[in-house]
Amino acid sequence: MLALLLAAVLALPAGAASARQHDAEKLPITHIRDLHYGDALFYFYQDDDFAALTRLLAYEHWGRVPHHAEEAQLLEGGLYLTLGMHNEAGERFERLLTNDVPTGVRNRAWFYLAQVWYARGYLERADAALRKVNGRMSPELEAQKELLFGNVLMHEGRYDEAIRLLASWRGPLIWSAYARFNLGVALVRNGRLGDADPFLSAVGTMLPATVELAALRDRANLALGFAYLQANQPARARAPLARVRLNGPYSNKALLGIGWADAALGDYQGALTPWMELRSRDVLDAAVQESYLAVPYAFGKLNANAQSAEFYESAVKSFDAENGQLDEAIARIEKGDLLERVLGSESGARYGWFWQLKSVPDAPESRYLYAVLAGHDFQEGLKNYRDLLYLNGTLERWGDSMGAFQDMIETRERAYAERLPRADALLASGAVGKLQQRNVTLANELRTIETQRDMAALGTTVEREQWARVQRVEAALAAAPDTPENANLRVRLALVKGVLQFRVHDAFNARLWQEHRALKDLSLALHEAQSRWIRVERDRKNVPTNTGEFADRVTTLKQRIDTLQARLGATEQRQSVFLARLAAHQLE
Repeated sequence: MLALLLAAVLALPAGAASARQHDAEKLPITHIRDLHYGDALFYFYQDDDFAALTRLLAYEHWGRVPHHAEEAQLLEGGLYLTLGMHNEAGERFERLLTNDVPTGVRNRAWFYLAQVWYARGYLERADAALRKVNGRMSPELEAQKELLFGNVLMHEGRYDEAIRLLASWRGPLIWSAYARFNLGVALVRNGRLGDADPFLSAVGTMLPATVELAALRDRANLALGFAYLQANQPARARAPLARVRLNGPYSNKALLGIGWADAALGDYQGALTPWMELRSRDVLDAAVQESYLAVPYAFGKLNANAQSAEFYESAVKSFDAENGQLDEAIARIEKGDLLERVLGSESGARYGWFWQLKSVPDAPESRYLYAVLAGHDFQEGLKNYRDLLYLNGTLERWGDSMGAFQDMIETRERAYAERLPRADALLASGAVGKLQQRNVTLANELRTIETQRDMAALGTTVEREQWARVQRVEAALAAAPDTPENANLRVRLALVKGVLQFRVHDAFNARLWQEHRALKDLSLALHEAQSRWIRVERDRKNVPTNTGEFADRVTTLKQRIDTLQARLGATEQRQSVFLARLAAHQLE
C-alpha cells in the first residue's frame, strides 16, 4: 500500500505548473537537482526508511534540499506513515496536498492515510481523510475506498449512511462480495434482518474463486445464521449455518450454532451430533468449551441423567486441567521474558507499522498465544515495542559513533601537536618572501639583458663557455705581436666569433620569450604559495578553536543520546509490562 503512495510522491514534479501540464493519474519524472536529496533517496530505495527520514530532516534543517522542498516534505509524510507516525504524516499531508498537487496523487495519499487511521482506530480522522478524496480514482482503488468508507460508518454506528452508501455501490466483481457482505452486516446491526438476508445469502451461496472468498462465504453464512438465532428464528438459522465448511476457520462456531438451532427447535438428539463433533476439537476454542456444557445439557433434556452427569464431570475435569495449564502460562508470561521469545525469530524483519508477527515461540504457553497475538491491541503494542527496540539500537550505534568522532578529534589534536613545530619554523623562515625577492631580482636581470641585448647571457652553458674562450683568445691575440702567424689566428678567431654570434643572435628572441614565460609562471606559483601561506597562518590560529568546538558538539550530542536512551529504556520497560499484563488479562 505505502509503496504506491511513496512512488507517487517521488514522481512529483518540481513545480505546480509542471503538475498542471500532466494527467491527474500520470506523473512526470523528477530530476534530482540536490545531491543530498539523492542521498536520502538512496537509503529509501534500500528500504531503510528510518535512515532516509533522518537524513531528510537533517538536510532540511541545514537547507541542503532547496530544489526539492515540497517533495521532501511529502516523502517525509510517506515515511512517517510507514513508521506508524500517522499524526506527523497527517500534518504534512494537510499542509502540502493542495490543488497544485496532481489529483491522482492527492487522492491516493488521503486514501492510504485513511486506511492507516482506520486500522489505528481513529475513525473520525479516517472519515475526514476519505471525504477529501476528490472525484473518482481508478476502479480498483475506488472500490476499496467505498468499502472502507462503509466500514468506517458502521464502526461509528451510522448504519443508515452505510446502507445508503453500499446499496448504491458498483465496482469490480472481486469487491462485490465484500460490498454485499458489509451491506448485509450493516442491515443486521440496524435491525433490518429481512433486508439483510438477500445480501448475506448471495455471498453465502456464491462459488468462491479464492481461499479468501471461501472464508468470506463462511463468514456471511455464520453472520446470517447467528442473526436468525438472536432473532429467535432457529428454523431459518440452520440452513446458512449448515453451508459453513467443516474444515474452515469458522466451522466450530457454525457447529455450535447448528446445535443451538436444533435445540431451540426441540431436537436435542439432533443437537448432539454437531456438539459431539465439537468435543473432539481443541478445547482452547470458545465454541468447543461451550460444547462441553451443551452436550450434558442436551442429555439432560433427553432425560439421560447418567450420561448428562458423566459429561458434566468430564467437562469439569477438562476445565480444571486446562485452568491449571492456563495459570502456569500466565505465570510464565508475567515473568517478563515473553517479548524476548516472541521477537527472537523476528530480529531481522522490517520495522515500522507494516510489520506483522509471523510465528510464535516454541514454548508451553504458545498454544494460548495465537488468540492473544492475533488481537489488534496486542499487535499494535508489539509493533510499538519492537520500534522502541530498534530506536534503542540505533541510539546505541550513534553513541558508538560519538566515541569514534572523539577519537578522530584526539587524533587530529595529536597530529596538530606533532606538526606545529615544523609549521612554526616554516612560518618564521619567511621562505615565500625570500623567493619573491629572488623573483624580483631575476626579473630585473632579464630586463637588463633585454635592454642591453646581452645575447650571450641567454646562451646555453656550452655557448657561454665557448664565448668566454673566444674572449680570452681575443685578449691574448690583442697583446701578441703582429706576425703573419698571429694575423692568421686573428682571421680564424673572427670567423669562429662570427659563427658563434650568429647562433646566439638567431636564438635570442625565442630564448627571451621563454624566460619571460618562465618568470610569469614563477610569479603565478609564488602568488598561489603566498595565498596558501596566508591560509596556513590563519589555520595556525584557528584550528585549536575549531577542534574545541567539535569536541563540545560531540560531547553535547553524546549527552543527548544518553538522555534519549534513558527515556527509551524506561518507555521500553513500561511497554513490556503493559504487553505482559495485556496478554495475561486476555488469558484470565
